[in-house]
Amino acid sequence: MKHLVSIGIITAVCFAGELLYFLLPLPIPASIYGLLLMLILLFTGIVNVHQVELTSNFFLKVMPLFFLEPAVKLMTSLPALKGNVIPILFLCLVSTIIVTVVTGMTAEKICACRRSKDQDSMPAIKEKKKRNLTKEYQKKQHSQNKGEQI
Repeated sequence: MKHLVSIGIITAVCFAGELLYFLLPLPIPASIYGLLLMLILLFTGIVNVHQVELTSNFFLKVMPLFFLEPAVKLMTSLPALKGNVIPILFLCLVSTIIVTVVTGMTAEKICACRRSKDQDSMPAIKEKKKRNLTKEYQKKQHSQNKGEQI
């Protein structure tokens, strides 16, 4: 039953993505609309991660099967690409390098922002801990003084 609900949610989100692709005059693929919808549903809590986790993991395991058809089509159209193999390989290499560099730079900026955010909040955290320790020390002293008076 869990898989049925999970597949239903994923299918509904994919269908909504297709519907948005049909209705909106933007050059964005339906799958991207679906991914954004799923992200919104997960962030807002409308859909819980546990509701789609099992089926999503299954789809990730069988994902290589989804690439068989494009690979076969590429092999059947190889004669048409034969004269352009070098430029295509060059473009693949350059685009891979660009994507890797941009992803690395983005990850570094995100990590730097998180570090600076953590460092900004550190003095406040330290001050709060210091106040708590001081309060605990004062309570301990107070209870010891009561013990000495008795």
